[in-house]
Amino acid sequence: MPRTPTRLLAAAALTAAALLTATACTAGTPQAKQKPPAPTKPSATGSAPAPRVLTQAQAQAALVTATDLGEPWAPTQGAATWRDGLLKATTESPECRRLLDALYADDLFGGNTGTRAVTGLDDPLDQTQLRYQVLALNTSDVDRTLAWLKSLPRGCGRFTAVTAHGAVQGVTVREADLPRVGDAQQGLRVTLSSETADGEPMVLTMDVAAVRVGDDTIAVSLGGLGDVSPDATRAAVETGVRRLTEIRKSGRAQI
Repeated sequence: MPRTPTRLLAAAALTAAALLTATACTAGTPQAKQKPPAPTKPSATGSAPAPRVLTQAQAQAALVTATDLGEPWAPTQGAATWRDGLLKATTESPECRRLLDALYADDLFGGNTGTRAVTGLDDPLDQTQLRYQVLALNTSDVDRTLAWLKSLPRGCGRFTAVTAHGAVQGVTVREADLPRVGDAQQGLRVTLSSETADGEPMVLTMDVAAVRVGDDTIAVSLGGLGDVSPDATRAAVETGVRRLTEIRKSGRAQI
């Protein structure tokens, strides 16, 4: 049966109404918000920043001075006469000979390269001389040297050495007490006993200390033919560690 115009108009009206209803429903439904991407976490395998290398200016600024130690300390007037006469000696044991060579050269670390600042101070009353160094060396090398120093009272507690002039010396090595500062440390007291040409007893006493402070190291040697007070060594160590720590904390690349 053919469709009448009335039926066609009704069908069209129904279709339009359905479309309007669907459109209204869709417009009233809120759109789901898109979530922002989750922040990426830093990689756990990223390498840590390399430690700042101590500059020469920083090492120089970290040295102790005569003012730090007080009177009668003063800037050195040159190498002590006993250095060549008594420390330039040899012995049969390789380890003990290594110690004598280190004392004579004033270098516990075998000439390792790196930042190094050195100063010398004299005590004219007690006729003692102090050498103080600030160094930037490989940490593992420093720890090996500290372990070697610790072994010496046992391996070289007593031995005989002969100077370049043929004088025989009795040498004793014992551990020295240091203030508990820095990250690792070791100290020694070394005495070299002999006689003068007139048969008078002569004793050279040497205090040696090495302290690692983070990635840096300080080394102290104090020696003399008279009274060598361990207090001076301890004061140099305490003052030096404090100053080096302050220099490092300042974060300045140049002093």
